[in-house]
Amino acid sequence: QVQLVESGGGSVQAGGALRLSCAASKYTYMTTCMGWFRQAPGKEREGVAGIYTAGGGIYYADSVKGRFTISQDNAKNTVYLQMNSLKPEDTAMYFCAAAYNLGTYSTSSLPGVNYWGQGTQVTVSS
Repeated sequence: QVQLVESGGGSVQAGGALRLSCAASKYTYMTTCMGWFRQAPGKEREGVAGIYTAGGGIYYADSVKGRFTISQDNAKNTVYLQMNSLKPEDTAMYFCAAAYNLGTYSTSSLPGVNYWGQGTQVTVSS
């Protein structure tokens, strides 16, 4: 079993920045990819960004390209999501997620997620 512990999030004004962190208790074959989903009130959970922990690829949703950056520190089993130029429509609960491949994030495949973090709220005011 792998635990994903998130930190970061909070409330900012539009145009501001936040950084989310997700620390995995360990990396296994079930954490081949790490990334983030988000869910706004009344909407479905959607994939935002993902990264192969061994290197080799990154995915971003079109809605966050150029504004969000996913990175990792494998020595700490931790991935980060730097969110810049935040917009009110970025307001959502953000969930760290571990999966086998980036397709899980690009297709927002909830069954494809092996492990979930507890979620952290991001609120962007106009």
